[in-house]
Amino acid sequence: MSNVEKQDITDLPEILNAFEQALELERELGTRAVDCDRALLLPITREHLDGREHLENRDGRDASATSLQMSASRQDGGSPYAPSTKHQALSTNYQAPSTNYQAPSTEELAACTKCTLATLGRQHVVPGQGNAASPDFMFIGEAPGADEDRQGLAFVGAAGQFLTKMIQAMGYSRDQVFIANVCKCRPPNNRTPSPQEMEACLPYLRRQIAAIRPKCIVLLGRTAMSGLFPTQRIRRGTWYEYAGIPVIATFHPSYIIRFDPTTDPMGLRAAKTEVWNTLKLALARLGKQPPGRK
Repeated sequence: MSNVEKQDITDLPEILNAFEQALELERELGTRAVDCDRALLLPITREHLDGREHLENRDGRDASATSLQMSASRQDGGSPYAPSTKHQALSTNYQAPSTNYQAPSTEELAACTKCTLATLGRQHVVPGQGNAASPDFMFIGEAPGADEDRQGLAFVGAAGQFLTKMIQAMGYSRDQVFIANVCKCRPPNNRTPSPQEMEACLPYLRRQIAAIRPKCIVLLGRTAMSGLFPTQRIRRGTWYEYAGIPVIATFHPSYIIRFDPTTDPMGLRAAKTEVWNTLKLALARLGKQPPGRK
């Protein structure tokens, strides 16, 4: 072995340590500065796999589509379920409309017949509500439920109550953010919107984003992920970009409230911890911290 090769081996721990320090900074700031394969730097342990299997079996979703991003630093007191920014995504090809920056009105949505949801018993269209003047955050779910359909407002049922708690924990009120869904009409029996229904409604959502210009988008649930990024596989707790706007995804509030705190308190805590860590990443992306932290 040459002296050069020996020197390379000797320097390897220092090089890896420098990478880890850079990645640790990225996790704090929610940015990407080091171009490397994060998966190679994240050891996979039995505990990681057990936690992933537990949550994803409860979610009922494809493991490859909604894989947990475990944080090596174990944020929030050592939870193995915290999302990580190790896997950063490339920007998508989707761009906000360049000519029409007017959000769709309730009247325009009510007159829409691009899909069958208009004829399947809806009571009201649900455009969304909140701060439409470049808010810090825009939360996007999948479609209205029964309560939303009756009132014409997004996230006002049980899941909406949990979303309100999420928003308040970040230091905001519902009036300070914008809340919307991919689909503006309720699917029958609260079923998941079909790809065709989401495709028909997506231009309205894109116009909303273009008009509202949020500083950060938080996607709630797998349907919202596939709705805004139909050709990409989106991971929770990972940064993406839509029309120049940073986007991050987490569980839908309805998934959280389905846990039974008496029979599965560990699962409930794990899911809540992942959501909270994702929200903290979103705050950090805008240079903010949760209330009470300086």
